[in-house]
Amino acid sequence: MGFKKDLERGDEVEYKVLDIIRETYPKADKKKGYFKDYDIEIPEINKTLEVKYDEMSAKTGNIVVEVEFDNKPSALQTTKADFWLFVTPEHFLWITPEALWSLIRFHNYNTVRFIGKGDTLYKRAYLIKEYHIEEMSYPVTKHNLF
Repeated sequence: MGFKKDLERGDEVEYKVLDIIRETYPKADKKKGYFKDYDIEIPEINKTLEVKYDEMSAKTGNIVVEVEFDNKPSALQTTKADFWLFVTPEHFLWITPEALWSLIRFHNYNTVRFIGKGDTLYKRAYLIKEYHIEEMSYPVTKHNLF
């Protein structure tokens, strides 16, 4: 899948998540365009959500958690989101950024540096075992995302 298709798929996943959230919180809204702090705002409970879709996790068993892009802090290092939701082909994994940092420290994960699909600049990320995130994530079903 090319970069443009990846962006379209990510957007599609965010809107699907938004539809589920709106069943309980009708004022929830997705940020339009590029907005690095978070993807979805839920005014009724004053919470924000970053949605990450990771299709490759089904093959690799790892979730990519970016922390740097073009030698600048990004993603997990700069997030303003209260929660992150990792959407994989198998799971919805709902976790706080603080819990992600805790498991990175606990399991002594190291970053890897690579150029992502469609990018021309390097990123640095943790490749975290999906089951480690699952162990620390909140139980999520379609109707209890929050």
